[in-house]
Amino acid sequence: MDEKEKDNSPFKPNDHLANERTYLAWIRTGIGIMAFGFVVVKFSLFVKQIGLVLGEKIKIPSHGYSAIIGIVLVAMGVLSILFSFWQYRKTDQQLRNGTYQPSTVLTSILTGVILLISIVLIVYLIQSV
Repeated sequence: MDEKEKDNSPFKPNDHLANERTYLAWIRTGIGIMAFGFVVVKFSLFVKQIGLVLGEKIKIPSHGYSAIIGIVLVAMGVLSILFSFWQYRKTDQQLRNGTYQPSTVLTSILTGVILLISIVLIVYLIQSV
């Protein structure tokens, strides 16, 4: 196979490798979101433990929002990993068939949900001050 035939083939290894790198970036993003959710859930416990070590009673608002927000973040991390796998497979099939169509659905949904969660966190932090 000469160089010209390689360029005309519908499936190029570089395209597959770029798809794989994108998928792995989404995996890292999902893990990061899940880790942040875990930190949010465990933060009030950490503050209470620090208070015990220092011998002071630290009052933490008992709204329960941190647990809900943390669980939602962990769920969002899991969903982003699942959706990224689905996007990876879809893109792989399109690359193999030579019918690739870019899509921003996953990034749009994730951006919207993280923006919404950020607003909820800001409101929660303002109320707890």
